[in-house]
Amino acid sequence: MVEIGAEAARKKLPELLERAHGGETSIIKKRGVPYAALVPLDQLIDPGMSDGLLSLLGTGRGLWGGDVSTTIHGYRDEWE
Repeated sequence: MVEIGAEAARKKLPELLERAHGGETSIIKKRGVPYAALVPLDQLIDPGMSDGLLSLLGTGRGLWGGDVSTTIHGYRDEWE
């Protein structure tokens, strides 16, 4: 992985594109702070390609404990 400043990245864009095509990721920084990543297309995660809410299925498993109704009743008791 290459880390490069924004101005240098502007000057070396053709080289960075070739590296990305070859599978290498580049991090572009502005004043030392990472701002962007130039990644190969096969590593790109496209948010528009997700299944919407179905992609979240199961991500909260265990969040409410073993018995959801007991946990919710416990929270309701806090408000009384």
